[in-house]
Amino acid sequence: MDKHPIRFGVQTGQQNIEWEQLRSFWGKVDGWGYDSLWVFDHFYPIFVPDPTGPCLEGWTLLSALSQNTKRARIGALVNGNTYRHPSLTAKMAATLDVMSGGRLNLGLGAGWFEAEHRSLGFDFKTVGGRLQALDESCQIIKGMLTQEKTTLKGKHYNVVDAVCNPKPIQKSLPLMIGGHGEKVLLKIVAKYADMWNMGNADAAEMKRLIGVIERHGDTVGRNTDEIEKTLMLALCYKAPKQREETLTSVVGMMTQTTPELARERMIIGNKQECLDKIEAYTKAGVTHFIFMYNPMLTAEEDIQAFAEDILPQFRSR
Repeated sequence: MDKHPIRFGVQTGQQNIEWEQLRSFWGKVDGWGYDSLWVFDHFYPIFVPDPTGPCLEGWTLLSALSQNTKRARIGALVNGNTYRHPSLTAKMAATLDVMSGGRLNLGLGAGWFEAEHRSLGFDFKTVGGRLQALDESCQIIKGMLTQEKTTLKGKHYNVVDAVCNPKPIQKSLPLMIGGHGEKVLLKIVAKYADMWNMGNADAAEMKRLIGVIERHGDTVGRNTDEIEKTLMLALCYKAPKQREETLTSVVGMMTQTTPELARERMIIGNKQECLDKIEAYTKAGVTHFIFMYNPMLTAEEDIQAFAEDILPQFRSR
């Protein structure tokens, strides 16, 4: 039996969207039976020409949305480590886990949106600095969420007898790390992560990267089968040809590839095509599929129809 069941989730980037629209959509997706719901952690819109458009802050939004859902696990895909001190992140995570009835997955990444950092005054650091800071943060956060007191004197953070009270409801609040840097980032995944997230990759690439994590696990002495492998990708289910062409073009632009190759990195087409694609990913080691929802590109009807047609196929496994 697989350690991790097949799960499905939806991420709603909160740019250029109204609060009531998000609130209503999250309630529907929770009711449709998806396993997880996610926001993103940015202060400015991303992948658009104008970064000055409306964008709701992630932790505040997630706290509010947690009260509008009952069963789906919630989180941010993923929080930028550079935006908050890890002791603050730990306290926020513990509080939100209590508020949500023990449903939080804590996402964390090294940070990448340089323009946002420069504009708002966050220290962007070097690539090496961001990765080292992420490693230290994982130690502090996991310590504060599970231990009575945590002390760490690092290059980027110093905490002395740091206390987090109350603790999360979950005895082991899952830590998701996002990213794909093979030498350092995936080694951090192997050391600390309960979940790993990758975006817009085909099955062959996911298999290769999971192999990298396994090799790092051998080095650090960790059985990386414990880590839930998650993938964020676009969904285009039973859609008209024009919408398929539009979305494959957009994903191709985001991933700097052709629409034809972008299609291999999506759940797209009819029911059997989608089931075949999911099977290819699961054979590669992926067990948690998270669909990007953008009201300008993704149809709500696709997400509902997928839940009705596909989700039941995996509930008895």
